[in-house]
Amino acid sequence: MRITKLLFTFILALLVNFVSYAQGLLDKLDKEYPKNPTYEMATFKTTRLGLGHSVETRKKGTLEISWYNRYWNRPNGETQFFLADEVNMRFGLDYAISDNFAIGVGYSTWDEIADGYLKYKFLRQTKKGNPFSMVALQTISMTDNMMSRSLYGANSSSNNYSFTSKILIARKFNPKLSLQVSPFLILRSQEPMNNNPGAQYGVGFGGRYKVGGHVSIVSEYYAVFNPIKTIKTYNPFMVGVNWELSHLMLQFHMTNARTFAEDAFITQTTNNFNFHDGNFHFGFNATFVLQLSKNKL
Repeated sequence: MRITKLLFTFILALLVNFVSYAQGLLDKLDKEYPKNPTYEMATFKTTRLGLGHSVETRKKGTLEISWYNRYWNRPNGETQFFLADEVNMRFGLDYAISDNFAIGVGYSTWDEIADGYLKYKFLRQTKKGNPFSMVALQTISMTDNMMSRSLYGANSSSNNYSFTSKILIARKFNPKLSLQVSPFLILRSQEPMNNNPGAQYGVGFGGRYKVGGHVSIVSEYYAVFNPIKTIKTYNPFMVGVNWELSHLMLQFHMTNARTFAEDAFITQTTNNFNFHDGNFHFGFNATFVLQLSKNKL
């Protein structure tokens, strides 16, 4: 436990130093290009690709109201819901405190996970000078589900916390293609049992390809370098379509992940991506954008 706290403190300090360094780099770029920079807009059309966060943040004063769904079948199970045996829903609220800083909270029904995050964009891609957008993301989740007890033991604390630290790095190559890479570190409040790693790390990859005026194909994949040992897990994968309708974003995707919290879907996906034995999942996300400030989008 003490080692985990020390490691968590070290990572936070490292993250602060990295953000400071990147901000200094941005200041140097501003001096090199003294005129007002022309920023690349809409690297991704939404703040989430499908599973995880994208580098996008909303304009100051914007409230996002989200409703995420994941449907799948149980092997030889009796249907409990329309066209699916099981469903997981997440209800979320996200608010942009500034153009570059956002906060959010959410709750998932199936796995009973409450989660929240802080998100800060400290570097923006420009037409000339800066080739990338970069975002620091810190999430926290709290749960006491079956997966939690399998990690910490039956006598674990009723509230088990997980912390996910990410650096999101993305580039918009042209009006159609955008790519993102996101190294991550996940820490937990308790020491897992059975030699399971207390800290997990890896990297995520994501992309968007625009196929129409308001339609894009998106995909994500996360590689965990030190997976849980006592439970068979798989790296999460998603492919889908995003459809933008004014202030409403609809996302349809296929994935092997059932959960929505960053630490859960990255490290605790127990199904491979296929059509067998209930491993195929259909996702539907709806996000409504409401502008609360006087400034228009």
